[in-house]
Amino acid sequence: MKILVLNCGSSSLKYQLINMETEEVLASGKYERIGEEEAFITHKVNGKKIEIKHPAKNHEEAVDFTLKQLINPEYKVIDSLDEINAIGHRLVHGGEKISQSVVITDEVIEIVKENIDLAPLHNPAGIIGIEACRKVMPGKPMVGVFDTAFHQTMPKERYIYPIPYEYYEKYHIRKYGFHGTSHMYVSQRLAEIVKKDIKDLKIVTCHLGQGSSLCAVQGGKSVDTSMGLTPLAGIPMVTRSGDLDPSVVTYLMKKENMSADEVENVLNKKSGVQGISGLAPDFREIEAASNNNDERAKIAIDKFIYEVAAYIAKYAVAMNGVDYIIFTGGVGENQINIRKGICQKLEFMGVKVDVEANNMRGEEKEISAPDSKVKVYVVPTNEELMIARETKRLI
Repeated sequence: MKILVLNCGSSSLKYQLINMETEEVLASGKYERIGEEEAFITHKVNGKKIEIKHPAKNHEEAVDFTLKQLINPEYKVIDSLDEINAIGHRLVHGGEKISQSVVITDEVIEIVKENIDLAPLHNPAGIIGIEACRKVMPGKPMVGVFDTAFHQTMPKERYIYPIPYEYYEKYHIRKYGFHGTSHMYVSQRLAEIVKKDIKDLKIVTCHLGQGSSLCAVQGGKSVDTSMGLTPLAGIPMVTRSGDLDPSVVTYLMKKENMSADEVENVLNKKSGVQGISGLAPDFREIEAASNNNDERAKIAIDKFIYEVAAYIAKYAVAMNGVDYIIFTGGVGENQINIRKGICQKLEFMGVKVDVEANNMRGEEKEISAPDSKVKVYVVPTNEELMIARETKRLI
């Protein structure tokens, strides 16, 4: 079985074609600047990277051209599009109606449309990708794997906000959580690595990257997570503020004469570790500056480390203990000193990092010391493979 995994952005299209017999990636790539004359695709196959400039007015044209690369005689990986058995779509927000991966139907599309207000950038792009595939590959079975679905197992007292209950009833304002596909993949992968039943484990998964979130995974289910109604909540991220006093919003609006959209833009795109440091929105650059006596950069990195550690401790309360901590995502997989700093903050919980084992990037590896009461692992995430597995399971 061969499954095509698609992740549609507003002007981009990421894809992987995966052979599910071996879980090998046959081809992958990204179409960028869709809708512009300068649109181009970066196609990776057989260890080669091929960049092709090709205008695509819309996602339908981008999907069509992408599929042609899979059967291109120069570097084809399949002889015919008929070899693609199904398509798995990464979708963001299914609200409360979708609590697991689903076969895409008209009803599912309507639910995605109903939740556009909760994910205004991502849900419309997901719908565009689905419609494009329907036109280019009519009748091909499709599955939607939602970022929010994994977190629908949270108890109500953990996802409800302490505001008038009528706003939950009228507008569905509550914690939803995101990065669910990544949290699900790395927690399941850890259970495979340690050869234990995930139903017996208490895991904190730390997806740390451009956007960052933590998740308490107990018995294989999400029981709490750091992101909320939107991906703005939780720990400070590269450009997102994370949690703060809600009055900061109204205070800024009054002092700076900002509209709701303007203050939302500040909190999403000009805050986080970049906002504190005043440097470029690049974690590597900010961390390097913090190590070079840049005071604001150091404050930013220390703030990030503290907030991650504090959330891990909070999730020890949520699960009445922690067996494993997992680091994943671009920062979690590669920033050695940040991992070490977080673990050192948790020594009171019996967490001990092995400095030598931790001195690596991007590897699947245990980084805790032999006598650490809580075991710590780095597990590179693979959301595309998780989407493909879910698609295979449902198809």
